[in-house]
Amino acid sequence: MKNDEYYIKEAITEARKAYRKGEVPVGCVIVVNDCIIARAHNLRESKKNTLAHAEILAINKACRKLKRSILDDTTIYITVEPCLMCAGAIFQARIKRVVFGTQEPKFGVLGSVIDLSKIDGFNHKITVTKGILSEETAILMKKFFRELRVR
Repeated sequence: MKNDEYYIKEAITEARKAYRKGEVPVGCVIVVNDCIIARAHNLRESKKNTLAHAEILAINKACRKLKRSILDDTTIYITVEPCLMCAGAIFQARIKRVVFGTQEPKFGVLGSVIDLSKIDGFNHKITVTKGILSEETAILMKKFFRELRVR
């Protein structure tokens, strides 16, 4: 059985693809039964689409692959803490577990700006594991934005 670090490394591979395309380097994989069923990276700039976040793209792929909209037996691995839109999609898909690398102090909603996983009232609860390979994922983000400011 593979561990969280293994899957975050897979998500980092996706983030590096985004980086090479000039996209914010966020990558994501979705796993069921110890098997990656979907992978994606940010494509907002390439697609000229605000919704083309790694998580949204991966959730779409997972739903198509499994032929269902409820992903309650899956874990989503993301290099960076999800934003409000992506967390909403995670809740809507009923994903069981979220694992991410680095926190996102300006947009993150699973611990940084707010923690949606701790709010009572939702009909679905998610388990959150944070900080897996956080240094590696943070370095990639910092490098990207440092280079972006130079351009």
